[in-house]
Amino acid sequence: MTDEPITQEETQPEEGAEPDELGALQAERDELFDRLQRLAAEFDNFRKRNARENAALTARANERLVKELIPVLDDLGRALEAATEHEEAKLEEGVRLVHRALSELLAKEGLAESGTEGKFDPHVHEALLSQPSDAEEGSVIEVVQKGYKLGDKVLRPARVVVAAAKGGDE
Repeated sequence: MTDEPITQEETQPEEGAEPDELGALQAERDELFDRLQRLAAEFDNFRKRNARENAALTARANERLVKELIPVLDDLGRALEAATEHEEAKLEEGVRLVHRALSELLAKEGLAESGTEGKFDPHVHEALLSQPSDAEEGSVIEVVQKGYKLGDKVLRPARVVVAAAKGGDE
């Protein structure tokens, strides 16, 4: 081996190979960038399509419910006609008919009254006030407004009066 210095001519072939490697890496980068842009565009299209489909599904569900409510609206109109004719018996009968029809329709859709018997439950009751009573402390003694559930979800809590300990003022 000789201790001669390496000249630039000897290093040139290595630099000549480097531009090919650099070009390949740039081409790969451009291809990956293009794929990323296409994937982002596909995802954006998916998101928009999903939003349109959800809106259409909601509209169809609302349409179905409204179609089922139309006969109840008709019954209510007939009850109002009876009221203008001052036929109290027919009016009461008409209102009862509308109430029953609406209750049955909503029950068919899964609406149920919340239970109001027994102890106060903050998950299904809203205490308006507590009142001294002979009933057990913490129990529901009066329902001011019914509560409703749709499946397991509470739509509106029942507004109740809760029994408090009886005062010792006797």
